Amino acid sequence: QVQLQESGGGLVQTGGSLSLSCAASRCTYTRCVMGWFRQVPRNEREFVAAVTSSGRRTYYSDSVKGRFTISRGNGENTVSLQMNNLRPEDTAAYYCASGPETSDWYSGRGRTRASYDSWGQGTQVTVSS
Repeated sequence: QVQLQESGGGLVQTGGSLSLSCAASRCTYTRCVMGWFRQVPRNEREFVAAVTSSGRRTYYSDSVKGRFTISRGNGENTVSLQMNNLRPEDTAAYYCASGPETSDWYSGRGRTRASYDSWGQGTQVTVSS
């Protein structure tokens, strides 16, 4: 079983920045993609950003495009999310996910939760107004 551990959440004022990191214990497929989702209570978990195994292609939700940057880390099976110009509506629990790099994943541009089979426990990000 793959274990994912997120870190880097916290409290920040509007307009501030935070960086999240995630490390997966291993990749059980030939190539693994990674992504970030977020969730607020009583809402569904929503897509934030995703990156291919090589790190060369990235996808973002419209709400974070231009403010957040996802990248593969130096370590194998790691991913970071740099969040700039944060807004109160970015407040949520952020979850890291990993899964196989497949054509279905590309078709969905990494947005489909079902295309990931391993999830972290989440890290809280709170943006005060």
